[in-house]
This record gives sequence, C-alpha cells and structure tokens, in this order.
Amino acid sequence: MKNNTLKKILFALAAAVLLLFAAMYSVGVFDEDLGYSVVPHGNHNHYVPHDRDPDVSLHDFPMRPPREGERITPTGEIVPIEN
Repeated sequence: MKNNTLKKILFALAAAVLLLFAAMYSVGVFDEDLGYSVVPHGNHNHYVPHDRDPDVSLHDFPMRPPREGERITPTGEIVPIEN
C-alpha cells in the first residue's frame, strides 16, 4: 500500500515540475533577450519587437531577423542601431 502511495506522490511531483517548466517556457523565461519575438505565420515567420505598436498589423513586420547592428522599430522597420 505504501508503495502505491509513493508512486502517486512521485507522479504528482513529476507532473507539477513538467507543468512548471511549461509555464516558464510559455512566458519566455528561457528566451534570449533579443529585443524581439518570432511569430509563426503560416509558412513563414514575422519578427516583432517587444515594444510593438499595437496599431501596426503583423503583416508590416519583417520576415527576417535583424542582423548585427540592426534593430526592429515598433512600427516594423529594420534600422541601424544608433550609438
């Protein structure tokens, strides 16, 4: 009887840990801080900055990530980083 109880407790703990990692992944805890998110859209991706202007359509954001020395503006333009 104790063996079954132990199995149930271990299963519940494993499920809780799995759910914790899934929640952390969904909110971006493990993401690198690139300044943008990748949004899958059909057969391609859009690269959207974290400070996106909500009035700008997803279609207005680039389908390539910014290169080194570039950034994506809140309106979807790729521009050089100003120092």
